[in-house]
Amino acid sequence: MPKTIVITGASDGIGAAAARQLHQHGHRVVVVGRSPDKTRSVAREIGADHFLADFTRLDEVRKLAAELDAAYPRIDVLANNAGGVFGDPTKTVDGFEKTFQINHLAPFLLTRLLIDKLVASRATVIQTSSVGARLAGKLDLDDLDHDRRYNPVRAYNAAKLENLLFTKELHRRYHAQGISTAAFHPGNVATSFGTQSHSWLMRFITTNRITRGMLITPERGADQLVWLAESRPGLDWELGGYYEKRKPAKRVNPQALDTGLARGLWDRSEQLIGDP
Repeated sequence: MPKTIVITGASDGIGAAAARQLHQHGHRVVVVGRSPDKTRSVAREIGADHFLADFTRLDEVRKLAAELDAAYPRIDVLANNAGGVFGDPTKTVDGFEKTFQINHLAPFLLTRLLIDKLVASRATVIQTSSVGARLAGKLDLDDLDHDRRYNPVRAYNAAKLENLLFTKELHRRYHAQGISTAAFHPGNVATSFGTQSHSWLMRFITTNRITRGMLITPERGADQLVWLAESRPGLDWELGGYYEKRKPAKRVNPQALDTGLARGLWDRSEQLIGDP
């Protein structure tokens, strides 16, 4: 049965690849992106609706949520795919560190604003995480902006761990009301991801011809997003789980299993966004 599937970060990379595949499979895909030109181009290519939102601005996230809520009587899948790794510590207009806001706080806010629609739709909420979550250091709920000790890779790894904790806590709070959740690592994908980073390692991996040759295509990276969106929650995959290559991840940061930390992150995130 065709589904209404909203994909953020769908103007490029695995988001765009997933949008194309899901459209080909007959679903109603909604393309969300930051770049007007790229977002319109992908949407026009597949004949999909599109919306623009810059996740460095929470007012645009709120506007996006209102537009999506008004446009669609149901949302079967929300794929929180937008993300990135950046360079020197930069605060957004909302006062939060950029990596933290784009990768965690903005999708957290979008999901919270759409929660009634998602519950009514018995929706699946998917988080694009990363193997970086496994490498994250101790998460400090009192310093989610990394003001005390910042480097771009550390901030990114922490954000990817936050994606897993959000997935777990969203499951705990809402699975009884019909919401299904999962997170996944897409693999090491050859996209423009990481090219804005000031980390020499990230720039080298994402721009060097040799290392890019070792990365998988966006189409392969999108495979798990497409699979999670189309398959049967609780039957084909475990609710609240984290997946690599369509299988539960064998190695997970122990913090990702800490239910108290997951609750604490949720509560702290709600404090930061204020009244959703």
